[in-house]
Formats: sequence, structure tokens, C-alpha cells
Amino acid sequence: MSASNARPRSWIGPTAGRRRDTLREARSVAIVGASDKPSRASYFVATYLLSSSPYRVYFVNPRLTEILGQPVYPSLAALPEVPDIVDAFRKHDDLPEVLDETLAIGAPTLWLQLGLWHEEVARRAEAAGLNVVMDRCIKIEHARFHGGLHLAGFDTGVISSKRQLPPDAAYQHRMRV
Repeated sequence: MSASNARPRSWIGPTAGRRRDTLREARSVAIVGASDKPSRASYFVATYLLSSSPYRVYFVNPRLTEILGQPVYPSLAALPEVPDIVDAFRKHDDLPEVLDETLAIGAPTLWLQLGLWHEEVARRAEAAGLNVVMDRCIKIEHARFHGGLHLAGFDTGVISSKRQLPPDAAYQHRMRV
């Protein structure tokens, strides 16, 4: 367990409805800490957002110049527009700096990806008037609210609280009954 997760959580995030509204109102997303490595979560999220969402997607990483055929910007300030959502894929200790950059450009929402939790950053952001989402994947949330969980790899097509039998076992079970 990381140091950021060892502390008790007291901050209360936005409701599902508020997260849905934030995603519906947004037109652009900046992925801070974007990676060109397919094994990284930011890459997976980027491919989903580019292919399955209406957002203009910007990548921010000072060490790269291109990801998925798109330009990569060295900072939020270098983006061609102020994004509606700043989606952070950075380590815990870097999150105050991400907040500072977000505030400096005037973006309305700071989204900390799944596994990221920083209560001080959340409180500072909210005090400055930002919407804050922590420890949630923007890809999963977008798919959840827009009927695309199958695109995110989560929809099995079965709605049941019972454990599903493999097709052969289900057939044999029906034959015995």
C-alpha cells in the first residue's frame, strides 16, 4: 500500500450524476503524464477516448513529441486551448504541481485517475472552484454513462447475480433437469 493510500479518506467526491454531467459537458480532455507505451493505463485510456468519445484529446508529457499520431505538449500551458478536463496520470507527489498548472490555465475540472488520491490537492482545487474527481478512471466512467462498457472490456452481456456456467456445463446441466 502506498503512502497516499495509507491515510484515511475523508474527502467526499462528486456523485455519479455529477460525474456524468461533467463528462457530458466536456468537449476536451488533456491527459497529463500520457505515455506512448501500450502497456500503460494512460495509453489505453487515450486509445479509448480517441476512438470512442467526442472529446478533443491532448497529450501532455515533456519527454515525448507524439502519441498515437497526435502531438504531445510539454505542459498544460502549451496546449492550443484550455481543456475542460485535466486527467492526471502522475505519481502522488507530483499532483500538487499538476493542480498548480491546472489552476494557472483555468481548466474547470481536475480528474485524478484510478489509484490516485490526494486530499490536500482536492481541497485546494475545490477551494479554487474546480470540479474534482479522484480515484476514478475517465474511460470506465465515460463508458459507464454512455452505454459502452463493452468497449472498455467490462460488459459480459450477462446480467445476473448467479455464477455463469461454461457453455458445455450449462448444456449438460439443462439436460439433467
